[in-house]
Amino acid sequence: MQLSEGRQQFIEEWGKLSVNWGVNKTMGQVHALLLVSNCCVCSDTVMEHLQLSRGSVNTNLRTLIDWGLIHKNEVEGERKEFFVAEKDIWKVFKQIIKHRKKKELEPLLSLLDNMDMVKGGCDDSDEFCKVMKELRIFTKKADSSLNSIIESENNWLTRSMMHVLR
Repeated sequence: MQLSEGRQQFIEEWGKLSVNWGVNKTMGQVHALLLVSNCCVCSDTVMEHLQLSRGSVNTNLRTLIDWGLIHKNEVEGERKEFFVAEKDIWKVFKQIIKHRKKKELEPLLSLLDNMDMVKGGCDDSDEFCKVMKELRIFTKKADSSLNSIIESENNWLTRSMMHVLR
């Protein structure tokens, strides 16, 4: 496989995978292009390579900056803005977890906290309260685990995986 074919395949698949992270395919493709680029890239290059409109590229670049997945990079003598992806995959992984947690887990925790107002007293309400309590326990454990990952260094996961594999 040639480099250009591999890059294109990676960009397409990363875009498809990114939908599972709660972002659109285009944002994933823009991120993938920057991730596999060996230098900083301007929006015109992104537009040309991915066949996207200027508005779409600018919107997705701003969102990727907000997520902490890319950064602006000044190029001396250039008026255009250039962008570079975070290349530390562990940092990328943690940033994605932060945003998914904020978007998905934190609202669920808030909802479950509100379910404390439901009182038992009959079989239906007792069952509802039991399920809510179990879901809250599980969700808080998931939240704690994700916080541990976010706060950890990359060797933490490696050590944990090696321990499990032994």
